[in-house]
Amino acid sequence: MEFKQSSKLSGVCYEIRGPVVDQANALEEAGHSVLRLNTGNPALFGFEAPQQILDDIMRGLPEAHGYCDARGLAPAREAVARHYQGQGMSVDAGDVFLGNGVSELVTMAVQALVDDGDEVLIPAPDFPLWTAVTTLAGGTAVHYMCDEGADWFPDLDDIAAKITDRTKAIVLINPNNPTGAVYSREAVEGVLDLARRHHLVVFADEIYDRILYDDLVHHNAAALAPDVLCLTFSGMSKAYRVAGFRAGWMVVSGPRHHAADYLEGLTMLAGMRLCPNVPAQLAIEGALSGRMGIEELVLPTGRLGMQRDRAWEALNAIPGVSCVKPKGALYAFARLDPAVHRIQDDERFVLDLLLQEKIHIVQGTGFSWPRPDHFRILTLPHAEQLETAINRIGRFLAGYRQ
Repeated sequence: MEFKQSSKLSGVCYEIRGPVVDQANALEEAGHSVLRLNTGNPALFGFEAPQQILDDIMRGLPEAHGYCDARGLAPAREAVARHYQGQGMSVDAGDVFLGNGVSELVTMAVQALVDDGDEVLIPAPDFPLWTAVTTLAGGTAVHYMCDEGADWFPDLDDIAAKITDRTKAIVLINPNNPTGAVYSREAVEGVLDLARRHHLVVFADEIYDRILYDDLVHHNAAALAPDVLCLTFSGMSKAYRVAGFRAGWMVVSGPRHHAADYLEGLTMLAGMRLCPNVPAQLAIEGALSGRMGIEELVLPTGRLGMQRDRAWEALNAIPGVSCVKPKGALYAFARLDPAVHRIQDDERFVLDLLLQEKIHIVQGTGFSWPRPDHFRILTLPHAEQLETAINRIGRFLAGYRQ
């Protein structure tokens, strides 16, 4: 008897860990060195965990071997609540769910809300997890366009045109992965106004809210709309450089009186996983109450700031390639001019690049972008390594034909 994957996985894609990853793994197993510019893992590029975080975890380990509350440790949830109270949100520890990374909490939030045939508005380009979990829950991911010519801000008219009587929620990723966009207050309020008028839940993915360049300000969606049911997602993976610890949080805000049944579902799913991993939670309180170095890293003279600049400059120096300057996060989303680079299959392009240059990037269609004319790279490697890699991509493109 042949065992096949569940039909629930039909149409589920997660290209940042898809077939090209398998080929990259095979190359490494064969002894090749592959530059991984596909997944935002700071540890691969020499970013160390803050010592205070390690100390807090190690100090608490002797008492961290048992289950905790299904929502997470009370001191950690209280710390998260205080953090958002400082941003103007009316929340307390009871509104906070801790998770094994934000990814687990995204899955819980969508599963608890979406019935078969329900629609969730998700940006294009997207972070593919949102589309994948919506599809897996039986829902339909409806992609609204972000405008490259307007610094990748959401196209409000496109969002409005795609709202139907089956639309349940809208996803707002700010700062954005993969584009690096940081939305203005007006842009965030425009999305929130549509959610308000059409009674939609807002899923605010704000995992990069502290990775901002050029003195930009992040506008917390929930704080701008206390009258809209909003779930805010963030965590320690990126800003605190501890992706492997899997410490994330989800905060429920806005009117809860008409969402009691949904919140009961969230609580049920939280209980089904018993609890988030306890050791990583021990670091949350100290992390949110202190400075952990990200403030210096994003300065023009800081490592992340310099890497962002060098990557952006090098990409725009390639003939037929352009890139809107990232204002936040850890990525650059570059455009391939179809008149210069006639790419018909962008997955084939990134695979051919991997095989020849041993550089692993992600194709734009892997982020639900509708055309094979973009790719995303990390800006995590040191500036010199990034510049060298991008120059190699440029040389590859100069001779590449499909």
